[in-house]
Amino acid sequence: MTQNTNDTRDRNGPKAEPPPAGEGGGPSKLVLFGLLLGLMLGLLDGTIVGTALPTIVGDLGGLDHLSWVVTAYLLTASVSTPIWGKLGDLYGRKGSFIWSITVFLVGSVLSGLAQDMGQLIAFRAVQGLGAGGLMVGAISIIGVMLPPSQAGRSQAMIGAMMPVALVGGPLLGGFLTDQLDWRWVFYVNVPIGGLALLVIGLRLRLRTERVDARIDYAGAGLLSAAILALTLLGSWGGTTYAWSSPQIIGLALTGAIALAWFVRVERRAAEPVIPPRLFADRNFTLAQILTFLVGAAMLGASTYLPQYMQFVRGASSTASGMLLLPLMAGMFAAQLLLGRLLANGGRYRPYPIVGGALTTVGALMLLTTDTTTPTAVTSALTLVLGVGMGLLMQSTLLITMNSATARDMGAATGAATLVRTIGSSLGIAVLGAVYTSRLHSSGMPDGGTAWTPEAVRGMPDEVRDAVRTAVTDGLHGVLAGAALLGAAIFLVAWLMREVPLREE
Repeated sequence: MTQNTNDTRDRNGPKAEPPPAGEGGGPSKLVLFGLLLGLMLGLLDGTIVGTALPTIVGDLGGLDHLSWVVTAYLLTASVSTPIWGKLGDLYGRKGSFIWSITVFLVGSVLSGLAQDMGQLIAFRAVQGLGAGGLMVGAISIIGVMLPPSQAGRSQAMIGAMMPVALVGGPLLGGFLTDQLDWRWVFYVNVPIGGLALLVIGLRLRLRTERVDARIDYAGAGLLSAAILALTLLGSWGGTTYAWSSPQIIGLALTGAIALAWFVRVERRAAEPVIPPRLFADRNFTLAQILTFLVGAAMLGASTYLPQYMQFVRGASSTASGMLLLPLMAGMFAAQLLLGRLLANGGRYRPYPIVGGALTTVGALMLLTTDTTTPTAVTSALTLVLGVGMGLLMQSTLLITMNSATARDMGAATGAATLVRTIGSSLGIAVLGAVYTSRLHSSGMPDGGTAWTPEAVRGMPDEVRDAVRTAVTDGLHGVLAGAALLGAAIFLVAWLMREVPLREE
């Protein structure tokens, strides 16, 4: 039963919510702009902090907890993503989206005010709670406004935001850190989010159909426990604790049990957080596997390439972001081109395959860099990796939305965002552990992991050379992992089937 008797339901659930006036019956340009602003908030904040981390550590201390500045954000975003998606499906997508932006902005302000590393980690967790609803909110709203056959270009714009945030985040973060203060990497969210709230609140009109059902709290709790266990496993395994230690084995068992119990609960729940019926579609399941893998490879590469640029090539925080412009350009061009091709009725199955191949080749090409490689060459080599990731992100997003009905659009986009965030979280944790391990095994001087790039530049030549060698070896470990992930993507993509895009 629904509480709004003016709305009707078909056999698949609520009918798609009508969009506000715009060209072709779709969202107006202003509404689309507001949705993209909200989406950009979450994407940008996942990367903007990276180039500021060395300065943050120098100011607040707490190097041992550095990874948790990123991990806490990703963890709470992962946990909250499917819940925001289901809240939108049940109680209204507009309200859910507005609340997620509000929570995110509160966390941003608090993060900028943090006085020690513990506070910063806690406030980043608050940011993550809001961030979990940003992407799922924007994508699900567009998903109920336009069918996949007509949404290619809109989704290309959404997809193009990802590479902009991926490389634009480090660039903007470096600029704000160099020219103002690292706290502005958080404060900058306030005007952007405020404008998004204004546009969405005043111009977005969606018919809200409330469903008389409760959130699946048991499923949400079990999913949260599984995510937490897996994230800690990736963060601590091989570094804080040995892989064979009781702590790591316990985390692995906890994660496995929580996931198995979660699946059982979801099959019986009236309104599951992630409906199992979604995974009955083969392409949907494969798209989530690809999304998970590309999330791990993408964030790992974008986080540690700036470290190489700053410590080895002597670039400033701002310059290290600019040197990744070829990576962003490759992703951006691939997203826009693929959106146009698919909007004209093109076939989508070849693109994940090509994307996996290019991701693998791009990572292997970057493995050829060393301490003497010219900066321009290293920067140019990121282009191939960017094109591969751009093809993957756009195609998997379209396949996900093509595989879900309007009733489950929030849950489907929530699941996709969740697996990408989990992939990013585990990727940054595992690849970060590889990076740190190789730093120590490659002769990093004692206390060197606490030094900022500026401090290293003023040290004797032999110390600088030791740091450059260690950082380069650490990056090679990350790139080798990215190449393996790309190879896995290439193999899985061959299992995808060509299913015509929905017209309804």
